[in-house]
Amino acid sequence: MNTIDKIWKNILTEIELEISKPNFNTWFKKTFALNKEGGVFIIGVPNEFNKEWLHSKFHEMILEKLQKYDEGINSIEYRVKKQNLEKKPAPFEEEGKKNSGRTLPFEMNTVNKETGLNEKYSFHSFVVGPFNELAYSAAQAIIKKPGVYNPLFIYGSTGLGKTHLIQATGNKIAQDYENLKIFYTSSEKFSQDYVNALKNNSINAFKNKYRSYDLLIMDDIQFFSGKEKLQEELFHLFNILYDKEKQIIFSSDKHPNYIIGLEDRLRSRFSAGMIVDITKPDYESRSALLKTKASQRKIPINEDVVDFLASNLDGNIRDLEGILNSINIQTELKQKKLSIQDVKALIKNNIKPKKHLAVDEIIKIVSEFYNTETEKIYDKTRKKEVVYVRQIIMYILREFFNVSYPTIGKEIGGRDHTTVIHSYERVKEFMKEDPNIVQEIDQLKAILDV
Repeated sequence: MNTIDKIWKNILTEIELEISKPNFNTWFKKTFALNKEGGVFIIGVPNEFNKEWLHSKFHEMILEKLQKYDEGINSIEYRVKKQNLEKKPAPFEEEGKKNSGRTLPFEMNTVNKETGLNEKYSFHSFVVGPFNELAYSAAQAIIKKPGVYNPLFIYGSTGLGKTHLIQATGNKIAQDYENLKIFYTSSEKFSQDYVNALKNNSINAFKNKYRSYDLLIMDDIQFFSGKEKLQEELFHLFNILYDKEKQIIFSSDKHPNYIIGLEDRLRSRFSAGMIVDITKPDYESRSALLKTKASQRKIPINEDVVDFLASNLDGNIRDLEGILNSINIQTELKQKKLSIQDVKALIKNNIKPKKHLAVDEIIKIVSEFYNTETEKIYDKTRKKEVVYVRQIIMYILREFFNVSYPTIGKEIGGRDHTTVIHSYERVKEFMKEDPNIVQEIDQLKAILDV
C-alpha cells in the first residue's frame, strides 16, 4: 500500500469513529485516494452527488485531518472515478521497487449480516484497566452464564470502548453458544426498522423479528430520549425478552437516571439487572492502551514517548488511537522511529493546556461547593460529611491535577500517603455505586475547568 493510500486509510478509520454509521457508509465507504499533485490531495468518489456532498458538508474536516498527516497538503480535489483495485505504482515509492498483489484503499471490517456483529471487536484486542474492569467482569459473567445480569446496562462518555465491549461479548457468546440467536443493533437502526415497518404495514414482522432473539444487544440507548412511541415499543420488547429469560445488553453515554425524556418505567426496567460505568482511563491504563495497540499494529514507539503521551493526553480511547494513527503515518514517511520532540510537535494541538490552580485554591473551591468550612478539611475531625469532602478533594487533586499522593497528604493536614491512596480508591468505588457522585464530580470538573 503506497503512502497516499495509507494516509487515506487512517483518515477513514478516524472518520468512521466520529460520524454515524449510515453517514459513513453513504459518503465515505466508496471513496479512495487517487493521487497527490503538489499540495493537492485527490480523492476518488463514485458519483457527482457524493462529490458535492463531501465538498459542502465534510471538506473542512477532511482537510484538517489530511494536514495532520502531511502539512504540505493545502487543498483537496474530488474526482468522480471508478475504483481500480489493481495496485498502481506509488508516487512516493523508490523507483525500481516492485509490488505484487492487490490492495484496497480501506481495510473493511466484516459485519455478520445475521447478528449485526463486527468481527473486529474481540477480547484479544480489549485492554482492561481500573476504568472498565467492573464492566468487563460483568460481561465475562454473562458469557459464562447468560442471564446472570439481566439487563446489563453499560454507560460512559463517547470513545471509551463501550461498543467494543458489548460487541466482543456478543461475538464470544456466538462462538461459545452456537444455538443461540444473537443480534446487535443501535438505537438509530432500531428506530429506522420501526419507521420502515410502519410505512410498509409490516409491524408484526418487526415485532416477531426482535422478539425471537436469545441475546439482544442495543447500543446508544440515549437516542430514545423524548421518542414516546419508540420507548413504548422498547418497553414491550424488553418485557417479552425478560420474561422469556433472554439476555439483554444496553449501552448509553449516561446513567439511565440522567437520560432526559426517558420514561420512568424504562428506567425501572434498566435498573432490574446491573448498571456499570466505564470512565476515562487513568495514566497506567492509558500507558497500557498505547503499548498494546502499538504492539498489535506493529507501530514502533519508544518508552519515553508512551510516558509523555500517557501523561499529557487525558482523552478517551479514540483520541489515543487517533494519535497512534498520526505517529504511524509519520513514522512511515520519515522511515524511522519518532523522537519525543517529533511527537510533541505532532500532537501540540491535541494537548489541552492544564489549568494552573494552587492546591489551597482547589480545596477552597470544592469545600464551598459542598458548603463545608475550608479549615475543617485540614483538621483531624472524623465527621462523616467532612471526611467525604476531604476524600473528594484528594480524588480531584490526583485524578485531574496529577498531584502525587505524598504531596496531597502533606498539603491536607500532613496525612500519610496511604490515607490518600485509600481515599482516592474509595471515591472511585463511590462513583461506581452512586450516579449522583458522578454528577457531582462532573460539576466540579466544569467549575475547575479540567
